[in-house]
Amino acid sequence: MSGPPRSLPPQFVPEQECVPVSEERGVHELRLGLYASREEAERIKERVTALLCPDPGHAPPCPVPWSVLLLSGDDLDDPDAYEELVEQARIEGRPRP
Repeated sequence: MSGPPRSLPPQFVPEQECVPVSEERGVHELRLGLYASREEAERIKERVTALLCPDPGHAPPCPVPWSVLLLSGDDLDDPDAYEELVEQARIEGRPRP
């Protein structure tokens, strides 16, 4: 039976199936805003990293090169980039991280 490894979520599709050979590659940025404590954000970053590279001991390179960076709100270029997320947390009664 072929398909994605069992350790990955079912929506994961191997790189060779999701990028047509004729498509030109370039750098893309996927942003994820979190309203969380630093510790919670670190744990989520680790989980995302495991999705991108489920076998950190494999021989390089990864099929799709990637990097990950965790920034706090103070480090953002636009401090209001996630104001809707902060407002949602306020409405839901979540304490500030």
